Amino acid sequence: MVNRYNKLDVWLFGFMAGLIVFGLLAIYSASNGVGAIDLFYKQFIWFGIGLIAMAVVYYTDHRIIMEYSYGLYVFGLCLLVIVLLFGTKVAGATSWVRIGFISIQPSEIAKVTTILALARFLSSDSTDITSPKHVLIAISIAVIPAILVMLQPDMGTTLTYLFFLFPVMIMAGFNVYYLLLMVLPLVLAVVGFFNLSLLILLTLIFFGFFVYLRKGFHYSQLLVSLAGLAGGVFTSRYAALILQPHQMKRIQTFLDPMSDPQGAGYNALQAKIAIGSGGIFGKGFLEGTQTQLRFIPAQWTDFIFCVIGEEMGLIGSIVLLSLFLALLLRMLWLVSVIKNKYVELTLVGFVSLWLVHVIINIGMTIGLFPVIGVPLPFLSYGGSSLLGNMLMVALALNFVRNKRNLGY
Repeated sequence: MVNRYNKLDVWLFGFMAGLIVFGLLAIYSASNGVGAIDLFYKQFIWFGIGLIAMAVVYYTDHRIIMEYSYGLYVFGLCLLVIVLLFGTKVAGATSWVRIGFISIQPSEIAKVTTILALARFLSSDSTDITSPKHVLIAISIAVIPAILVMLQPDMGTTLTYLFFLFPVMIMAGFNVYYLLLMVLPLVLAVVGFFNLSLLILLTLIFFGFFVYLRKGFHYSQLLVSLAGLAGGVFTSRYAALILQPHQMKRIQTFLDPMSDPQGAGYNALQAKIAIGSGGIFGKGFLEGTQTQLRFIPAQWTDFIFCVIGEEMGLIGSIVLLSLFLALLLRMLWLVSVIKNKYVELTLVGFVSLWLVHVIINIGMTIGLFPVIGVPLPFLSYGGSSLLGNMLMVALALNFVRNKRNLGY
């Protein structure tokens, strides 16, 4: 626990370590069954690199982190531009850049730097959250890297950039009513990809909700609702012109996995089979048939939760989700006790990012969301993702270490 001697927050570190252990075990099992055990050793090396990076961040003066937040943000943007120019295309997306014998996914690092820059701007005494100019700047801080990621194209990661923006802005004091008005057209445009009837229903529900919040009718509510409806109709009719072919296929198979059971819908169907077959106690470590016989290709990446569900069962899945919940609650507790606006906004950004990753990743493995390629934090194979997540924990530990100077 956090104590008066500024020592390491062992609870926060322990929850992170528990999740990483789950991930290493799952990666070992998934890669062992297909003769790709070197992936486990690579992930373990990245874990070691992450520990070194955590130590550096932990002992860095917190004032330096705050002061150079914008510089780190620019560095993250430069990485995203570099990957567009010199990146390696994998599975239809140019998301990786090769440096020597390792491949790095800059979008995972840029998430951290974007949250730091957003927190720095919104916590500044010169920032007026009621000013349209400052609100636009805050939104642009998250949208600019999101656009660069979208150009790769990587829609799953793009969405994660947008999801942490709004909780941070709400925490900064932005009016929730106007925030909902701003985000409504985007939400309805996305809904248009799936179902027109649902689009109309949600438009009416949101319009009624806005009227209720403001205790009366305003033309801005009507205009925003109609704009969202028009956007949804447009995306519904011209989805094929907006999305890549593989993205369209993912939406179609999400709505009906049996429409292509041996193609785009294969992973989603096999994932549900794997998780369901695990039962309450699971089949045992290295005993999962779906995992060991490679029914799900590259299961160590975005479908890592299937390994947990099949081999460790419902009990193992509950333990895993409990660790995630404990990690998030611990971070939120730190938000409540470290009275520093920059820290509060940064930690809320981290919590929002992890939460949306967990919801989308597990949701797509059990068929609640389309397969959009979002890794499970601390578990999915990928050095950049693991490093980025460990850096977020390191920053939180740094804030705890310096809590007296931050207003604890």
